[in-house]
Amino acid sequence: MGRLSSKMKKETKKETKKEETKKETKKQAKKETKKQTKKETKKQTKKEIFYEDELNDDFSESKIEPIKIDGNYKYEHGLLWGMAASFVYRVIFTLPAYIYTKLKFKYKVKNKKVLKKEKSKGIFLYGNHTQEIVDTFIPSLVTFPKRVYVVAHPDNVSIKGMKTLNKMLGAIPIPGDIESSRNFLAAIAKRIKKKNVIMIYPEAHVWPYYTKIRNYPDTSFKYPVELDAPVYCLTTTYQDKQMVVYADGPFYADKNLNKKQAQKDLRDRVYATQVERAKNNNVEIIKYTKKEKSEKQLKTKGEE
Repeated sequence: MGRLSSKMKKETKKETKKEETKKETKKQAKKETKKQTKKETKKQTKKEIFYEDELNDDFSESKIEPIKIDGNYKYEHGLLWGMAASFVYRVIFTLPAYIYTKLKFKYKVKNKKVLKKEKSKGIFLYGNHTQEIVDTFIPSLVTFPKRVYVVAHPDNVSIKGMKTLNKMLGAIPIPGDIESSRNFLAAIAKRIKKKNVIMIYPEAHVWPYYTKIRNYPDTSFKYPVELDAPVYCLTTTYQDKQMVVYADGPFYADKNLNKKQAQKDLRDRVYATQVERAKNNNVEIIKYTKKEKSEKQLKTKGEE
């Protein structure tokens, strides 16, 4: 009788364990299904942006009324201002910029060694424009310890209370008339002579997290052609929750071509390199979809 009771107890224990295992397996399966559903929902609700013109559409979140950059705008300042700007740039700005970019984007640079080839010269640097704030940090972090100046839209020096700071951090606004154009070109030439970096975003407008290279014009490539300066490019990509930036170059203007041809040729080589690097993107955080032209628009175009 005692043996029978013991046997029954063992069997009951076995059954209980089986039930517990079954419950645990069911619970785990439910958890996995929930996780997968959440992942799928997240995938389906990915932000989508519709665009019409890849050269002129701007998806920047800041809406600022820009000032006109005319002949009165000061591109150059005195010695004391320069010392203060250098302090702000080196001591206050660089370290926090590095920490922020590293923590938020797990930022990483590849092929940085190419920059050493022309470290004793002033260089032009071209990049794709995918971040509003971080794109002002990246060139400084990649080319450190060189001083970087960024060719910027006038709205960067139009913000009350931020105008002086942005100028100290290297913003060189695009000119608005003939007189300011002369001053702008003189400022760029001076900085190249001082072996600084001139950063240009030829796409002009911010497209957050865009994973391709927009078909930008060759306009800004006239500066390195005229100043006979080396050119490098940076391509920002998004890979497995990480921002990976590729450095490439140097590129030089072909002296066998006239200035206009050399400008286009230089642009084409930089563009082709960026397009190739952009293929390394494997994460699409925002989907960009081109708007289809309506029948009315096509009809109007046909009538013209």
